[in-house]
Amino acid sequence: MEGFTCNLRLYRQTKGLTQEQLAELVGVRRETIMRLEKGLYNPSLKLAFDISKAVDASIEELFLFE
Repeated sequence: MEGFTCNLRLYRQTKGLTQEQLAELVGVRRETIMRLEKGLYNPSLKLAFDISKAVDASIEELFLFE
């Protein structure tokens, strides 16, 4: 996705979470986390907020929109 960078993988791995574990914590499928990490999916504000809480990082650190 042009203009979208996702740093989720780094923060997820730092917390010791698998894609499956993070998906379960935030109520989505593992495929959604995989697509986010590859920059193929633009998260809703609610999902971005839930993920940021789960990995202890700000939305701005995780998702960069240019």
